[in-house]
Amino acid sequence: MFKMERNIYQPVKCEVIDNIKESPNINTIVLKPEKEFSFLAGQFASLTVPGIGEAPFTPSSSPFDKEKLEFTVMKVGRVTEKIHQLKKGDIVGVRGPYGKPYPLSEFKGKEILLVGGGVGLAPIRALFLALVETYKDYKKIIFCCGARTPQDYIYKDKIFGEWQNLCEKIPLSFRITVDKKDENWKYMEGVVTLTLDGLDIDVKNAVSVVCGPPIMMKFTTLKLLEIGFSESSIYLSMERKMYCGVGHCRHCLIGDLFVCKDGPVFKYSEIKDKPNIWV
Repeated sequence: MFKMERNIYQPVKCEVIDNIKESPNINTIVLKPEKEFSFLAGQFASLTVPGIGEAPFTPSSSPFDKEKLEFTVMKVGRVTEKIHQLKKGDIVGVRGPYGKPYPLSEFKGKEILLVGGGVGLAPIRALFLALVETYKDYKKIIFCCGARTPQDYIYKDKIFGEWQNLCEKIPLSFRITVDKKDENWKYMEGVVTLTLDGLDIDVKNAVSVVCGPPIMMKFTTLKLLEIGFSESSIYLSMERKMYCGVGHCRHCLIGDLFVCKDGPVFKYSEIKDKPNIWV
């Protein structure tokens, strides 16, 4: 029997079931969709707050979880401020998904290095959860995390608890740092590029995924090139440049590429010669 495809431009009604404060200016909104909303790691969606507006975000939940959707949102303006104020039972809309996902079929049989900083851990979280679900497809997974201070870390319960426990069951390891530690911090201190020193990784059979603030992405990419990663084995998540999400406003252009349509996931080799990629 013919099955009609869902219109990705028509918002799916979602009920807020939780609103988790991750850090002083970052919340994770947990939604229950009225009908199934499927996406692949790296794709994004537009979250609509009725009467306020909408903004594009990359889901931070597992693509394998069909019961709920999660978006991790930094408060930077009117829409995001309202998202932080949402309460259980409130209704929002989600349309999508849009954009290119991470090419997981090309990652098979390789060592995977994830490097995330600040709110950049949000899009990497969806990828990480997808990798964990299919971990037998990969040689190993190394997750390098960074934040300004211990208080600025998002997903604290996961990074310092539940996900650490996975290291005993699957080929997974973490390298965790902060720019400035406090008296209780027991991991590394310094910028996230320091976590790349002395890595036990076969760069000839590895891919790296980077997401975070522009300056962090720039220097992480340069460090990865320095230790032997090829330009085509470094994947960058450029979703921070998106606005309308459908290629009309041209706000997201990197040279002649639309982040919302040609990305938001790009190989460094695809954009390295484009203007202002780190702005």
